[in-house]
Amino acid sequence: MAPMKTLSALPQPAVRPHRASPALARFMRHRAALASSVILVLIALACFIGPFLLPNSPIDNDWSAISLAPTLQGGHWFGTDELGRDLLARTLVGGRVSLEVGLLGTLVSTLVGVVYGASAGYLGGRTDAVLMRIVDMMYAIPYMLIAILMVTLFGRAFSLVVLTISAFSWLDMARVVRGQTLALRTREFIDAARAIGVRPAAIIARHIVPNLAGIVAIYATVTVPGIVLTESVLSFLGLGVQEPMTSWGVLIQDGAQKLDAMPWLLLGPAVMLCVTLYCVNFVGDGLRDALDPKER
Repeated sequence: MAPMKTLSALPQPAVRPHRASPALARFMRHRAALASSVILVLIALACFIGPFLLPNSPIDNDWSAISLAPTLQGGHWFGTDELGRDLLARTLVGGRVSLEVGLLGTLVSTLVGVVYGASAGYLGGRTDAVLMRIVDMMYAIPYMLIAILMVTLFGRAFSLVVLTISAFSWLDMARVVRGQTLALRTREFIDAARAIGVRPAAIIARHIVPNLAGIVAIYATVTVPGIVLTESVLSFLGLGVQEPMTSWGVLIQDGAQKLDAMPWLLLGPAVMLCVTLYCVNFVGDGLRDALDPKER
């Protein structure tokens, strides 16, 4: 009788490396993207936690330090405005609002764009033609006119700003996803799923969308700075958030109006906005290189 084999002697299934490991390694080798990720984390922590740690409040008035230039005395490192409010605290609070608008707007535009574009690309035919003509018509609508109209009718609420920006920011995402879906719908695994009777909604959710995760992640990082910049432009034109809330766009608008007398009002928020936008773009470049199918 042959001796029984121990468990260690039995053939073991091959262990596949985690899919994310090569992509993560490529991203870690992208020094600019890695450094930008660290800077973005620090900026986010400063904006969301910093105002609670600073000695000065963003809304309290220090009447003994009105229009004060940047100084280490009194903790006014970025200076104060004409009402004696600490600019560093207001810059961090404004960054919190700008980042929230950017992240929420990107989340909404990504969800809508992915569902819309994947549905149009997979269903094809007349459905695709109708859905994409709707996109073309929305591209023709003057975005700024709609923003002015919505602000005039409903006021400058935070949720309205996010809704206004998200209402048009998903169009590019829908086009990108639709183009990728058209290439995926002819693949063998999609034909196999269709042959065994899987419904279109399930095919889109289980097979199409997961295979688009890389391109969606890359394009989402491109969308974030666009939305943050759009919010800043709207706030600069007086169509963004309103007091007592503030944002980088509001602070830049205020600083631009007082540039000759108090240039420090513009410097701090503008530098924070530019650094954030550059870092997000570098992270997007790193994700593009890490998730490039040619590198797999």
